[in-house]
Amino acid sequence: MISIAGESPIIPKSAFIASTATLIGRVTLGEDSSIWFGAVLRADLNEIRIGNRSNLQDLVACHHTKDLPLIVEDDVTVGHGAILHACHIKHACLIGMGSIIMDGAVIGEESVIGAGALVPPGMIVPPRSLVVGTPGRIKRATTAEEIAYNYKSAQNYVNYTKKYRA
Repeated sequence: MISIAGESPIIPKSAFIASTATLIGRVTLGEDSSIWFGAVLRADLNEIRIGNRSNLQDLVACHHTKDLPLIVEDDVTVGHGAILHACHIKHACLIGMGSIIMDGAVIGEESVIGAGALVPPGMIVPPRSLVVGTPGRIKRATTAEEIAYNYKSAQNYVNYTKKYRA
């Protein structure tokens, strides 16, 4: 954890932060959230908020702009190597490995962003959408099975942290 300009990360006891993760400045984590190995959350110009039970997997990069914070709501899974920049991820989304979500994008609840997708600046993804490609395009609505998996994935990561606390 690194403080900058008098701002320090706020971390509840139930959150898990891997030993090589870096949290800088105005970062607020929710209950049972987890930040995994090599992830960087740099809140030096604005705030980064991570919701309850959300997980940012290995090598995720998070930043914002002076005017736009980065918000990740509850029960979100962000896959390995994804980049989140000044965007808003609503609850129970799955952000695929290596995807990039750009400034001002809003990902509607219970959506899936496919691995390697690029969500361009300002894109508004409706709730329960599957987005794939570069640039990202809405392919179809998410299925009941995909939505259930989004919640299960978030809970799985809450459970995984128990191995590291033992």
